[in-house]
Formats: sequence, structure tokens, C-alpha cells
Amino acid sequence: MRRLALSAALALTALGLVPAARTASLTAPPAVEARAWYVQHAGTGEVLASHAPRARMAIASITKLMTVLVALDRLTPTDVVRVDPAAAAVGQERIDLRGGEEISVGELVAAALIQSANNAAAALALAVAPDFASFAELMNAKARALGLRDTRFVRPDGLDASGAYSTARDVTRLARVAMRVPLVRETVGLQTATISGGRTLRNWNDLLGVVPGVIGVKTGHTDEAGWAQAAAAQGTAGTVYVTILGSPSRERRNADLQALLAWGLAQFRVVEAVRTGRTYAEVSLPYGRGEVALVAPRPLRLVVRPGRPLVETVVAPVEASLPVRRGQVLGHVEIRAGERVLGRRPLVAAREVAAPGLAGRLGWYAERSVHHVVELAR
Repeated sequence: MRRLALSAALALTALGLVPAARTASLTAPPAVEARAWYVQHAGTGEVLASHAPRARMAIASITKLMTVLVALDRLTPTDVVRVDPAAAAVGQERIDLRGGEEISVGELVAAALIQSANNAAAALALAVAPDFASFAELMNAKARALGLRDTRFVRPDGLDASGAYSTARDVTRLARVAMRVPLVRETVGLQTATISGGRTLRNWNDLLGVVPGVIGVKTGHTDEAGWAQAAAAQGTAGTVYVTILGSPSRERRNADLQALLAWGLAQFRVVEAVRTGRTYAEVSLPYGRGEVALVAPRPLRLVVRPGRPLVETVVAPVEASLPVRRGQVLGHVEIRAGERVLGRRPLVAAREVAAPGLAGRLGWYAERSVHHVVELAR
């Protein structure tokens, strides 16, 4: 069957999908005071902006995201572990945890991610491995499996240690992977929680409940790392992740995170790239039955950046044989941004057209024969 392909490059504003005035969001990112930072849209994977994305540096308690992932690879949240005395003794940020105490893995995860308790992270590590060094080997193996090429762990808690480092790019990847784990996603979104023994946990993420759309993920601070955080926020056009490493203060880190999250979310819109009420092609029918319109049975909504052109390609037959059923697939429409296919929808017949019977076909041929005779006689 001979086919006809139609394509056109269309800017989003030309499509009427995004008002021209709203393309003003395509601006430079706000100024950030930090050693490294990274902004990425989770749905498209596009890196919107970054500074020193592969600079290796300490990441403090963001490390606990990997600790939890490795622990949950080997333990379930309902498993009960006996706290190793060496883990209970780990200091700085901690919870009231006693050596020999029995506590669930889920509670240790909550303490490590919400309160950022170093001894809770240590307890998870020693429930899996005989010592911190052995657990760090598991962490580094997981990092390699996740493609974190510029990351090395030494301790499960993120306290300053020689040879431990990561990057803004790798931390963002780690945060995105961690947020795919339902328990992690639920936990990092909590401002407070209570675990056994009446112990109350309070989240160090100052953006939760304050900045609209923020859903996580993990803070960090040590003398070497400065103030660090991986954060995620949801908007109508998806989720944006921002990582800041080496900020000079908690207040500056929070302000820069908020500014970058707002800027990142403003770079995208949801557009209806394929609409159900539109005729995308008209296909000729034999025996004088006219044409049948091709429509999309369902819309295609895409997350895109305003001002960037889309290319629409419609592929459909020049002519279709009868009968044609309503809803019969006769072609497709494809939306591209450059060489990247963003989505595709089938195109179906908008109405049913029956095939004529023998008398109808003979009548059509007779009518055409008379027409040709008249034309020749002129």
C-alpha cells in the first residue's frame, strides 16, 4: 500500500500549546554559592544546569542513602536486628540506641534518613557486614552497579573519612534511585516520626512543609563537606532534582535549593502534543465513497521545554480498501524533538464505511463509463 508521510517543524508557541509570554522561564539559573551543584528533570533526564558536576568532594550524611539501599538489598523492613555495641557508640548526630537492643530495620532506616542518626546507619551496616570496611565494599559495589563513576564510600554514616568522595552528578543519580524505593520515598518525606521507645525523629530537611512540592530527599553537613543536600520537588510538569554540595551555610544552602527548584520546575510545561478532536489526515475511499478522517483515539501529553521546536510526522495511506471499521488503525502520528522520539499515537478511522454490494459497484463503474464517454465527446 502506498503511503504518504507529512512532517512539519512547529514551535510550541506556534502550536498554541504554550502562551508566548510564558517562554520567559527560559532564563539562566539563579546564582548559587556552593562548590558544586546540579539540576535535572527526572522525567526527561535532561540536565538543566550544573556547576562542577564531577568535582569529587565529601557528601556527609547524604551517604546514608547508599547505606539504606545496601541494607534493604539484604534485609526487609520488618526484620529485627540486635544493635552492635560498636554501632550504638558512634557519635555526633545520633538517637538513643543501646548495644544489644533489638529494633526493626524499618525503624533504623527512619532514624538514619529522618534524624540522620549516625549510630542508626552504623547499626544497619553491622547488621549486614562484620565491620565498616566490609560494608563499604558493598556500598562501592552498589555504586559501580548504579554507574556512579566518581564515588567512593568509606563509612556508612558519612562522617569525614580519608578517601571518601562523590560528586553532584553522582549524588543526584543516587537520590533518584533511592526515591524509587517506596520505603525510602515515604520516609524522606516525613517531617517527624516516632519509633519504638517513644523516640521522636525530626527531619533536618528545612524545605519540607515549607517549599511547595518538596518531597525529599537527604541533607548532610560536616566540616569537610560543608552544607550539602539532594532535594526533589514535584510540579505539574514532573519532578526536578537539585543537588548542592559545599555550601557555606545552612541558610545559604536552603535559599539556593529553593531558588534552583523553582527555576527548574519553571523550565517545563505539559502540552497536549496530540489531540483527540483533530483530523490528522483524510484517506480516500474507492467506489466514490469520499474520504475518511483519521483521528487519534487518545491524547498524547508531553513534558517539554517552551520555545523548543517539535516535529510532527503523520504517516497514513493515500487510499484505504473497503470496508473500513470505525476505530480501525490506518496510520500513526509521531512527535519528535530533534532526533529524539517523544511519543507516538495510532491514527484511526473516525467513521465506519461499508463496502458496496455488487449492484453498487456495477452502478459506480457504469457511472464512470458514462462520464468518460461524455468527456471524449466534448
